[in-house]
Amino acid sequence: MSDDGYPSDGITSISTSTVPKHQHGEETPSMNFDYLKYNFKSLSRQASHENLASLSSANAEILERRFHMPNEEGLQHLKNTSPVVSKKFHKVLIANRGEIAMRIMRTAHELGLKTVAIYAYEDRLSMHRYKADESFQIAPEGKHTPVGAYLAQDDIIDIAIRRNCDAVHPGYGFLSENADFARKVEAAGLKWVGPKPETIDALGDKVKARAVATECAVPVVPGTDGPIDKLSDAHTFCNEHGFPVIIKAAMGGGGRGMRVVRSADELDSAFERARSEALSAFGDGTVFIERFLDRPKHIEVQLLGDGQGNIIHLFERDCSVQRRHQKVVEIAPAPTLDKAMRDAILADAVKIAEHVNYRNAGTAEFLVDSRGHYFIEINPRIQVEHTVTEEVTGLDLISLQLHIAAGWSLPDLHINQDRIQLRGFAIQCRVTTEDPAQGFQPDIGKIEVYRSPGGNGVRLDGGSGYTGSIITPHFDSLLVKLTCSGATFEKAR
Repeated sequence: MSDDGYPSDGITSISTSTVPKHQHGEETPSMNFDYLKYNFKSLSRQASHENLASLSSANAEILERRFHMPNEEGLQHLKNTSPVVSKKFHKVLIANRGEIAMRIMRTAHELGLKTVAIYAYEDRLSMHRYKADESFQIAPEGKHTPVGAYLAQDDIIDIAIRRNCDAVHPGYGFLSENADFARKVEAAGLKWVGPKPETIDALGDKVKARAVATECAVPVVPGTDGPIDKLSDAHTFCNEHGFPVIIKAAMGGGGRGMRVVRSADELDSAFERARSEALSAFGDGTVFIERFLDRPKHIEVQLLGDGQGNIIHLFERDCSVQRRHQKVVEIAPAPTLDKAMRDAILADAVKIAEHVNYRNAGTAEFLVDSRGHYFIEINPRIQVEHTVTEEVTGLDLISLQLHIAAGWSLPDLHINQDRIQLRGFAIQCRVTTEDPAQGFQPDIGKIEVYRSPGGNGVRLDGGSGYTGSIITPHFDSLLVKLTCSGATFEKAR
């Protein structure tokens, strides 16, 4: 038997053993058939590692081209991958649900880590619960609202401690940009898979992030100097700068707490709706106002830092196709961005990250029009659309997040800016339950038929999309993310 309780040959029996009850949990089958699949993959990887020493020089050259590494260093990198992170920690709690929880579990299992899922009572049939090694209801039925359960910081940390977790991965949304939660996680002796709490304070709040960008001489969209609490302050800004303007939640993203105002008649109601929505979605009703740019390109840069002074970018994504300020289609790299503009945006993104000694994964977002580019925010977390960056760089961002949280530096991982190369294009679209006949309102009910695409260059990141799935009205309408890649934009399209 290995140290983690699995047979030493890496193959786990297909049993339905149960895990102990948590105070608010229930016995949950551990889905060992998933481990069978992952452990076969690990066996294959291990066999490959053992054969690396006998690679011919021709094969070593192929490795060098494939991984953009010198021969010896490339071989050593492959020998030192997935099993090593488990020496730092062995179990991670995923403080999220649905698609992103399952995405994190997939990589964690490949790295030899055990996973703990959490779920609200209303989410007890969600697939992510069954994909984890252990899963626990966050609190008794009725203690929290369905969304409020995933914001219950103390209850979530209590589960992580009781289940002897070593780390907490917040995914995106919910508590992923909550500095207080990050501090509580670290105060409990757990690793936080994300930026330092003080970095979240500086960049997770869009108002503070604008101030950081200004310090770095990075251009920003004209806006209020800080958060505004009074409607009279909103009127003062609009009287000075004119319309249209956009009201934004200082915390969070995904289009929530965001309203475009095109005339003074709309300002009062839009201001109150934005504050109310931000408070409901993120637990913070702080808003600010910017000039609204009509039809700009929305370009974002994937950043990666180790908190030890090493910052790189993984190029950019075009997220201009949106509905109600929520991204619908994402493309990497941006197909219509000229080289000069691309270089300027990438340099400014890295400049901001270096200013705060950024740690882990994050995304710097910009608006681009005919006059130039303007910084709007940094999302200090993994993004929904990280898949397209993975497809064009060949890197697993979740794996890099976990390694950095375990204390690895980018040099330890043999990663530097010169070795990040683009390969083709990738396009992601989000498949949701929204009903176009009802103005794209989220739909609910049971999925009777589900057929998914496949083939070369097709990737599916699923959550609730499968035949028989029950879709409730309580959570985001995302079912699955479809990512297609190819050597050219047309082939990816």
